[in-house]
Amino acid sequence: VNIDEGEPGTFKDRHYLERDPHRFLEGMLVAAWAVGIERIWIYLRDEYHACREALEKEIALLRADPPGPLPEIQLRRGAGAYICGEESAMIESIEGKRGMPRLRPPYVAQVGLFGRPTLEHNMETLFWVRDILEKGAAWFAGHGRHGRKGLRSFSVSGRVKQPGVHLAPAGITVRELIDEYCGGMQDGHELYAYLPGGASGGILPASLADVPLDFDTLQPHGSFIGSAAVIVLSQHDRARDAALNLMRFFADESCGQCTPCRVGTAKAVMLMERRHWDTALLAELSQAMADASICGLGQAAPNPIACVVKYFPHELGS
Repeated sequence: VNIDEGEPGTFKDRHYLERDPHRFLEGMLVAAWAVGIERIWIYLRDEYHACREALEKEIALLRADPPGPLPEIQLRRGAGAYICGEESAMIESIEGKRGMPRLRPPYVAQVGLFGRPTLEHNMETLFWVRDILEKGAAWFAGHGRHGRKGLRSFSVSGRVKQPGVHLAPAGITVRELIDEYCGGMQDGHELYAYLPGGASGGILPASLADVPLDFDTLQPHGSFIGSAAVIVLSQHDRARDAALNLMRFFADESCGQCTPCRVGTAKAVMLMERRHWDTALLAELSQAMADASICGLGQAAPNPIACVVKYFPHELGS
């Protein structure tokens, strides 16, 4: 179970664990029963000390008074690395190795943890199992806007009056999300740009604020929803500054296993620090990273660059 939650701007898992750990544990046990597994590993972000204490307490109570036969449950502390949110790097970390992505195939569903077929779940997937079983699939699918179905937990930060985790219909637009759930923009701030999916999900302009936020609606615009971490920027921010900040993060968090990511992110930082961007060279570098990096970190790291060049060209010479 992936509760590493290392994506910048994402804090929904922490929000739910601090308020209702039982709902997650019930969903986890239902999923384990449904597929007949023997062991569960919970990989929890090491910075979440209070969540770890709560889960340790609740798992001990569960073992003392089980509702039925329990699989073996192990709570593992994360390694403090962004890359360990990638499924195979997480498995390497649990096995006691340095957290680095594996080459695929084989995929973890075939050869995963300790060589066994492994299913890897995000925490929020399991969090909703109990409600869907109690209220029915039609209840969950009954939510949604603009032709989408279900609910999404948005981690919203930035220039809004009410940042935090907001449970909203799937397919809601960022404009609707800000106006209806976040109390609007902060005084003196107007929507300029937004990151719909955390660090790697790209940066979109205010002119695309009416695009539904869901899993396959943002790709045509060079972006994706990812963990639904929405970071809102105003006219007092610059998209190129945000992109540079993200690239510095990627360079710092690259595991260094593959050259396109290790060297590419560092080179991109150097190019993006220049007053005038060499867009042709950045495009060539981005293509090499996207094509040849082993995992999603290097493949998605160029997304902010492409978005700035496409949607904010007026910033590139300033």
